[in-house]
Parts: sequence; structure tokens; C-alpha cells
Amino acid sequence: MRTLHIAATGPAQDLGEELPLAPPAATGFYWVSCTRSEFAAQLPALQSMLLRLCRVPLVDLHVSDLLNAQLPSNYDATSQYDLLVFQRLASAESGDAAPADARALHGPPVLTRIVTRPVGMVVFDQLLLTVHPDDCPVHAYFLLRLLSEQPIDARGGPAKRTNSPADLMLRLVNHMVDGYLELRRDLTRQLDHWQSALLEPKARISNWSAILDARLALHQLDEICEDQRAAIQEWIEALDAWPAESMPTLQRERELLKVRSRDVLEHIERVVHHVRRLEQSAETAVQMHFSLQSNRANDIMRTLTTITAVFLPLNLIAAVFGMNFEFIPLVHKQDGFWWAMAGMGVVSLVLISYFWRKRYLDRLERAP
Repeated sequence: MRTLHIAATGPAQDLGEELPLAPPAATGFYWVSCTRSEFAAQLPALQSMLLRLCRVPLVDLHVSDLLNAQLPSNYDATSQYDLLVFQRLASAESGDAAPADARALHGPPVLTRIVTRPVGMVVFDQLLLTVHPDDCPVHAYFLLRLLSEQPIDARGGPAKRTNSPADLMLRLVNHMVDGYLELRRDLTRQLDHWQSALLEPKARISNWSAILDARLALHQLDEICEDQRAAIQEWIEALDAWPAESMPTLQRERELLKVRSRDVLEHIERVVHHVRRLEQSAETAVQMHFSLQSNRANDIMRTLTTITAVFLPLNLIAAVFGMNFEFIPLVHKQDGFWWAMAGMGVVSLVLISYFWRKRYLDRLERAP
């Protein structure tokens, strides 16, 4: 558990594992972050702190939501605080992936990254309480960023100081969404590789289970992003319903908060759009693969049928001259064999020429 006092100017003050006893300064707020196990162990102390500083504890239903390690993204609110649960990408390297997600860890390496964990965020007027899994990289990133003398943004320049719990919550969510945006590139490269293999006419695909896992993973990712979008949309609607601020400075901060919220929603919609496009591309590649295989089988059957049609008259001629009659034309002639062979050759050439004009023997041409 870590507690930070974040002021409008200067670096954040690290209070360590101590819970705050007094309300923050008028221009600052507290950020209390803990893991899910720490939240369960110190729930009475946290409830007492919230009752002392914010005059209201968490309701039991929200406590259950924060303790639930499989809860999808959702938003809920009371008259005193807002609760946002957001699914972030888990880190397999840090041991964040649970055994319950073992099915999602099969297949190509890119699929091992589509494992999510919920992060709970409770927003008060002057306090932000976050409940995250163990070894959360988002938590570690923002701790380092806020405790540094000069915060650095993602572009390497000086970042604007966060000035409210809601603003910090949106920054956390935006950082989680950026992980999904980076995941798009790996998914695109993997599916492009599979498409090239599927569209190869002579390809023999054996890892259909990996392709099926990829489609299921994309569908799962689509559902995760839909839940995220619904949660942020509900937050934006609740933000619009907040009473207007009397001071112009506070009203401007409120407008900036709405802008940041819409920006987060736009990032999520980009991920949803890209995931659905990848799903369609994967489905189209599989259908085109079977279409190519069907066309190849049709070409083979057409060639075999044409060859059979060429040899049918030859078999008929051979069968006629093989009859056990005493008087058959050309049988008793010295050059009868060569006349029969010449006739069979002429019939073959005529049939081959006919089938060639009908384009039954043409090979498929590849596009340049």
C-alpha cells in the first residue's frame, strides 16, 4: 500500500504505507493505492479513513466489486463518490496471468498478451483510492512519474501536473488503453502472416487450432473493449450531470476533464474498430483459403475428366478390335495395326484440340 499527497505544484509527497489522518490542502488531494490482497486485509482501516476524510465509507456492493478479480469493466456512482472498474492488459512476464486464463495462453506469443485484470478506482472530491493486482506496471509507472521532480509525459516533454482525483483516474485509464493500442501492431503482424499462408494456393495449413484461438481471442478482446467503452460513456454522462462550478478556473478544469474523458473514449473506439477489422480480415482469409482449395480441386477434377474423355474413344476402338469375331476389318491386313494406331492418334488430336479451344486444359494465371 502506498499513499501520496499530490499538490498543485512540486513533486508528490510520499507518505509510505501510512493512511492519511487529516484532510489534504485545498489545492491537493490524496492517492491511496493498494493491491487486492492488501485491500481485503486492511478494509476496516480504509473504511475508517474514508469515513474520517470523506464522511462516507464504501458500500458493501462496491467492496465486493473491488475484491472481484474477474469483474468486467463497469461504472457506478453514489452521491459521494464514483467507482470505475477498468480491465487492463496483464503482464505475463511479471506472473500476473492467473491459472484461470490458461486457455488464453495457448497459441502464438501474441495471444499470451490478451489476458486482462481489473483495476478498481474510487474517485472522491479530494481522494483517489485504487485497487490493483500484484506487480501492476501502471501503478509503478505513475508512482515514479508523480514522485519525480519534473514529471515526464509519453512524448518526453514536461507533463502537466494532475490537479484532481478524477484527472488522475483518467490518466491511469488512458495509460491502460495505450497498451491495447500497442497490442494492435502485434496482432496485425500475426494475422498478416497467417493471411499470406492461407492465400498460398499450395499451402497446407496444419495449425488450425492457433487460428481458431486467434479468432476467439479477438472476439474476447472485442467484448472487453465494449465493456470499457460502456463504462467510460457512463462516466462521461455522469460528468455532464455534475453541477456547474462558480469559479471560471474550476469550470475550465471541468471542461478539460470532459475533453480528456472524450479522448479516452476515442482511443477505446479506435481499438474496437481495429479489432473488428482484424476479425473480418481473419474470417475473410479463412473463406478465401477454402475457396482457393475448392478451385484447385475443381481444376484437378477438370483435368482428370478431360484426360478420361480423351481416352474413352481410344478404349472403344481397342475394345472393338479385341472382339472375338473372325471377320473384322483391318484385322487380317498386314498394315491394319498402323491404320488403327493412326485413327486413334487422329481422334486424340481432335479431342485435345477441341478441349484446348474450350479452355479445359488451361492453367490458372496468377495476378502479377
